[in-house]
Amino acid sequence: MDFFKLITLISTLYIFLSSTTPTSSNSSLTPKELAYVPVNFLSLAKSPELVDWMVGIRRKIHENPELGFEEFKTSELIRAELDKMGIPYKHPVAITGVVGFVGTGKPPFVALRADMDALAMQESVEWEHKSKIPGKMHGCGHDAHAAMLLGAAKLLQEHRHDLQGTVILVFQPAEEGGGGAKIMLEVGILENVDAIFGLHVSSRFPIGTVAGRSGPILAGSGFFEAVISGKGGHAAIPQHIIDPILAASNVIVSLQHLVSREADPLDSQVVTVAKFQGGGAFNVIPDSVTIGGTFRAFSKESLIKLKQRIQEVITAQAAVHRCNAIVNFDDKPLYPSTVNNKELHRYFGNVARDMLGEKNVLEMQPLMGAEDFSFFAEAVPGYFYRVGMQNKTQGQLGPAHSPYFTVNEDVLPYGAALHTSLATRYLLEYQQPRSASSKGSSRDEL
Repeated sequence: MDFFKLITLISTLYIFLSSTTPTSSNSSLTPKELAYVPVNFLSLAKSPELVDWMVGIRRKIHENPELGFEEFKTSELIRAELDKMGIPYKHPVAITGVVGFVGTGKPPFVALRADMDALAMQESVEWEHKSKIPGKMHGCGHDAHAAMLLGAAKLLQEHRHDLQGTVILVFQPAEEGGGGAKIMLEVGILENVDAIFGLHVSSRFPIGTVAGRSGPILAGSGFFEAVISGKGGHAAIPQHIIDPILAASNVIVSLQHLVSREADPLDSQVVTVAKFQGGGAFNVIPDSVTIGGTFRAFSKESLIKLKQRIQEVITAQAAVHRCNAIVNFDDKPLYPSTVNNKELHRYFGNVARDMLGEKNVLEMQPLMGAEDFSFFAEAVPGYFYRVGMQNKTQGQLGPAHSPYFTVNEDVLPYGAALHTSLATRYLLEYQQPRSASSKGSSRDEL
């Protein structure tokens, strides 16, 4: 790390802290002084040593992808790096999760989150660090997320004596449908935490930009699966069979009416059937068919209503065709909508503009995709944002959840610097710990 840059940052933080009392509810620093924090952290994050280190971490994780709650090697790698940094942590949390702590060990507490799990798909990108595990790949950027949070951990640990509180590092398993955030939350990792920040890489936005918004940013979602049973037989004698394929086909069409004819057009909802399995021959009608998919909405009420109506429509339509239907909504939890805190949106914008400039802080539209960061943001004030990584001179990046998904590794220092800046400046600006009475419990230190 460049010695001059390091001294500059330490000196700046020392000036900040010497002019601030630990009990103040708002920072006495001027906007110009506060602006130095993200600028200097971005400079440090772009140092060749740290960039190369993060790239190496990301590629190790990418080569060995693991599905939700199976991230044992990924968790081991993260813990080994935290050990080298001298950062204490808790493990296991939610089977493979890791929760690290940097700072005073006392309030206020602010959390940073990265997910770790991969997807069950075969990577189609040919490169030196392609997935070594058949049928599994990091097709959503979680390998980059983990590397960026480790990069932030390194920066935070190097400046731990300047932190006016504690940063909690949340390395979370099972974001891709497993609800790992919910399980981590249930074991109390965010007890008395004042705010939590999470990020996601995006090929929709240029490198060097970020995007966010106040309020709902991602939809809530749930999964369903149904087995529709009839009576199989030869295709030449349909009068002797009860056709589950015909029944399932009508079920799928009827499910689309839930949005087009029952939902308020101004209340965005989506029902998708993405799984249809049945039969193995051209001339034999099977005994049963399995269908499955997802349903999405921005409000909890709409999500619950969709779940109820999916159950009713599948069973009723199957009965019309003389079939039986068993509908399962899996043991996975309903993901609530991800809602960004209004005050944190203002705060995020200030930090991001200081780091990247006004024109590089973008407003994004809500998406129907889901994210289990929503569980964290329901429990404490939360903020989830996108970090751009598109560089058109390097060609178009593959979309997320695609076997052609790729990460522009130039994004790593931006994510690490944003994590570090948001946490550090939050502790500088919001130094009064939240009252324990609001949560009914108290934690004075770790």
